[in-house]
Amino acid sequence: MSTKPNVFAVIEQHADTFRHISRAIGNRPELGHEEHFAAGLLAEELERQGFHVERGTLGIPTAFLGTYDTGKPGPVAAFLCEYDALPEVGHACGHHLICSMSMLAAVGLKSVMDTYGGTIRVYGTPAEETKGAKVPMAEAGLFDDCDFALMAHPYHSFEKSGSSLALDAISFEYTGLAAHAAASPYEGINALDAVIQLFNSVNALRQQTRSDARIHGIIDNGGRAPNIIPDYASAKFYVRSASRAYTNELTAKVIRCAEAAAMATGCKLRTGYYEFSYDELLTNETLSQRFMANLLEAGVDQSEIASGKDHGSLDLGNVSVRCPAIHPYVKIVEEPFALHTKAFRDAAMTDRAMDRMVFGAKMLAATAYDAVSSPELLTRMKSEFVAASKSKG
Repeated sequence: MSTKPNVFAVIEQHADTFRHISRAIGNRPELGHEEHFAAGLLAEELERQGFHVERGTLGIPTAFLGTYDTGKPGPVAAFLCEYDALPEVGHACGHHLICSMSMLAAVGLKSVMDTYGGTIRVYGTPAEETKGAKVPMAEAGLFDDCDFALMAHPYHSFEKSGSSLALDAISFEYTGLAAHAAASPYEGINALDAVIQLFNSVNALRQQTRSDARIHGIIDNGGRAPNIIPDYASAKFYVRSASRAYTNELTAKVIRCAEAAAMATGCKLRTGYYEFSYDELLTNETLSQRFMANLLEAGVDQSEIASGKDHGSLDLGNVSVRCPAIHPYVKIVEEPFALHTKAFRDAAMTDRAMDRMVFGAKMLAATAYDAVSSPELLTRMKSEFVAASKSKG
C-alpha cells in the first residue's frame, strides 16, 4: 500500500513554515555567494527538522549539506536548493521557491524513510546564476554515491526535464601601447583593435559551427578616450553547445581566434575563465517519467505539460553526469511571464505561487518515494545513467 498520502500529510503540516521561509528569502534577495541570510535560515530549519547540517561545505561560506541517515543500508536521495538572486530584479528566477520546494520535499520523504533505509541529503548550492557551487561539489565527488538528485524550477507552465547547454565562460585581456591617436598613432599598439579582430574572427567562425552552438560576448573595456590609442582592452565570452565534448572544441577555436588577434596587432594576450564551466544536463528519463506520472496522478492534464526544452545552461548539468538527475518545471503563474523579469518576480511572491511551491514539493517527494521504495526503478535509473554516460560527447 502506497504511503504517499502520509508523505503529503507531513508536507501540508509544515507548509506554512516553508511559505514563510520563501517569503522571507524573496523579500531579502542576495547575490551569489552573498546569501548569508538565506543559507542561515535554511540550515536552521533543516536542523529543526532533524537533519544534521554541515555549514560552509567545501569552504564555501553560504553552502551547506543537510543529512538524515536512517542508519540502515539503502538509497541516497539528494534534493538541491538554490537561493541566490539576480542583480536589480531580485528573485526573478524563483530561487526563493526552489529552496523551499526541495527542503519541504525532503521533510516529507523523511517521514517514511526509516521504512526503506538509506539517506536523504539536502544540498545548499549557492550562486547558480554565476559561479554555481554545484560545480565544485560535483568535482569533489559529493554526488558520486547519490542514487538520484532532484529539483524543480518555478515557471509559467509545467515542463518535462529537458536539456541544457554545456558552457565555458572565457575572458580575454589584451595589452598594447598607448599613444596620441592624432599626433603619433604609429607609436601605439591598439588593444581595442585586437578585441575587434577577435569579434570578427568569432563571427566568421559561426558558419562552421553546429546548430546547437552559441557563442556570444561583450567588450567590457574598450579604452578610456578616443584620442588615446588603447593600451588595454578586454572582452568576455560565453561558449555553449549541447555537449561538453563539442564545447571544448569550440572553446579551443575561440581561444585560437584570440591568439591570432594578438599576433596580428602585436598585443599581449591573457586568457582566463571568469565563471565555472557547466556540463550539459543529462535528464534521467526513467526518473523524469515518474515525476510526470505523479503530476498526472495529482490531476494535472497531459495537455498542460510541455516537452522538455533547452533553457540555457545549468550547474545541475555537472551533477547529472555524476548521478541520475532531473530538473522539471512547475507552473506557479497563469500568465506567461518570462524568467528574469520583474513581472515573474512579483508573481512568484503571491499566495498562488506559495501554494504551487507546496504542490511542487509534493511532486518531488512523491517521485523520490517511488525511487526509494522500488529497487527495480532504481536499477532502471542506474542502467540508463550508465548508458547515457557512455554515449555522451
